[in-house]
Amino acid sequence: MVTGTSPDQPVVAWMLGALVVTFVVTRLVTRLIRAGRGPFRDMSVGGVHLHHQVFGIFLLLGTGAVEIAYRPSSPWQEVVAVLFGVGAALTLDEFALWLRLDDVYWGPEGRRSVDAVLLAVVVGLMLLMGLSPFDDDASDGAVIGSVVVAVNVLTALVAVLKGRTVMGVVGLFVPVLSLVAALRLARPGSFWARRFYPAGSRRRQRAEHRFPAGHRNRWDPVVDLFAGAPEPAERDLPKP
Repeated sequence: MVTGTSPDQPVVAWMLGALVVTFVVTRLVTRLIRAGRGPFRDMSVGGVHLHHQVFGIFLLLGTGAVEIAYRPSSPWQEVVAVLFGVGAALTLDEFALWLRLDDVYWGPEGRRSVDAVLLAVVVGLMLLMGLSPFDDDASDGAVIGSVVVAVNVLTALVAVLKGRTVMGVVGLFVPVLSLVAALRLARPGSFWARRFYPAGSRRRQRAEHRFPAGHRNRWDPVVDLFAGAPEPAERDLPKP
């Protein structure tokens, strides 16, 4: 992990600001459409509903191609950053749809889209603070630096597989967090628990006791602001 000022931080700020503003506006517009209020309506082409992630994907492809091919300087670099942030927000806002290949935007699974956006905001804030997950201190030597990065990525991956996604991703920037998450108990619905916690085992029982059906994460109240509070029946569903 490396901290400090970077000439790219203003660009990151433009990108992060565009992502946050676009996400908030998008959620407001979709809520108005769902309520049948205002001038906004769903878009369709040839009778096919056009999701806003389509525009986001094209923006991501376009800005990525421009950055790779032309490496624009200021002020065009800031313009590309803003457009990338807009595209990222539109795409991640329907993360659950392209993850499950189903229109679950307003369902319980659709809350994962808000999780994805909030996680992207956390990563953006880490970058804005000058934290880097892959730059190592040259004074430590290339070999040692590579080993440290590899261990950090491995512990972050284990944390994510254990269902502790936020700590795993943030742990890429603050290694101790991913290490702690990797050593802690896995959530019962996670890949790690399904693979290494056999049914009826002590670890499975501990996981189910620690994370009972309907368990609420710490930042679920924040998700509720954008996705709406889940119905009582939805809260009884196990976390994925």
